[in-house]
Amino acid sequence: MRNRRRRLASLLGAAALAVTAGGALAGPAEAAGNVDFATHCIPPAVAGIPPIDGTTTALITVDKAAPKVGDTVTVTYTVVKPAASNPTAISLPADIMTPSGKVTLGGAQTGDVTVVGPKKNDPVAGNAPFPSFSMTGTFTVTTAGAITLSPGDYNIHTSYILELDTPCTVISPPAPVSETITASPATQPNTRAITLGSASGNPGDSVTVNGSHFTPGATVTLAGRSGSSQTADTATVTADTAGAFSGSLVVNDKTTTGVVAYEGASWSDQSGAGPAAYTVIDNTPVPDNAQKISTTVKAGTLSMAQAGDTVSLGAVDYGKGGASGGDLNTVSVKDFRGGVAGWSLTGKVTDFTGPGAKIDAGALSWTPACTTKAGSPSTCQAGSSGTVGAAGATLASAPDGTVTGGEFTVDAKLSLNVPAFTPPGTYSGVLTLTLS
Repeated sequence: MRNRRRRLASLLGAAALAVTAGGALAGPAEAAGNVDFATHCIPPAVAGIPPIDGTTTALITVDKAAPKVGDTVTVTYTVVKPAASNPTAISLPADIMTPSGKVTLGGAQTGDVTVVGPKKNDPVAGNAPFPSFSMTGTFTVTTAGAITLSPGDYNIHTSYILELDTPCTVISPPAPVSETITASPATQPNTRAITLGSASGNPGDSVTVNGSHFTPGATVTLAGRSGSSQTADTATVTADTAGAFSGSLVVNDKTTTGVVAYEGASWSDQSGAGPAAYTVIDNTPVPDNAQKISTTVKAGTLSMAQAGDTVSLGAVDYGKGGASGGDLNTVSVKDFRGGVAGWSLTGKVTDFTGPGAKIDAGALSWTPACTTKAGSPSTCQAGSSGTVGAAGATLASAPDGTVTGGEFTVDAKLSLNVPAFTPPGTYSGVLTLTLS
């Protein structure tokens, strides 16, 4: 029995890695996509086979293509084609492989990102190629500029009869660049704030404006706002040594919707606060032989509608895999609420399941686009291109503002990275969109 267990362990050790012969293919320095690189792999000693050199095909993706300094970026390292195949006729069961590895950062920020994958794999038939696998990890952006990401060393840990490791190292590090992100400097938060002594008043009334977190000693302008435009009602105050103030603003303009306070010659989101809502009560007497006519504008809702609920991506070949592309059904967003709040449209996707196999949710990426209907107060912004995954990503959004609302059309190009030798058949996942 001991000899049989030892023989099985030896076979498994050999099965942990048999490398396909071949050298690395040269890749462009700034390539984005699958890259090939020469790999040196050391099978477990129990396997009784020497180290073998081969070629690994890998892909690096990120959840933020344009982060800011201080942001956390999630990195997915997918070994599309391991430098390994099962060298024996013995089939290996599912869910015995746990991968781990490193992603190498270069350019504006250097270092390594540790990535780990789940203990999940399809069964491996005798003498068949090992399946593709993915590993994820995170890093914090510390420097602005272009940051390159290259696949690094990885390890395949197998848990079947014995716990065995097969480390694979990049022969000529760093490997070719698979992804590049561009980081921008961090934006200092504006903590200035104002409150009003009252939310409404008659024409000519004075409203108390209290401010905090302004620059100590700065001259601060108090001003009325009518929608996104400043009115003629202004006053100035000086912030004390703690950056606080209390001043008064006489409000005459009957169209006033709010009050702002700012440093400098004109309003800026970075040097001001507000608007704080304020309404002028029109108490002008109705002249003799006249009639006062009023109407009410009712706030609506934030809603979305989509052009369809199914998307068919392009087919890929069994032996090649690669990008399966298509278009998201157009999504229409209507913001008829009024007020100052913006909106965000996000999406997340499940794994793609098929005949006895599945494609990880992290293999789906998108390139969003968003257009704004003429006359809309808000302008929509398309989300960043990149991985959708189970964690989700932003498809489109519109920022908060003095006046918001409008109609918007949202689209996206979709791409599912299908591993080579994925069993033939139809694979389906569910993309859920959330508007908030």
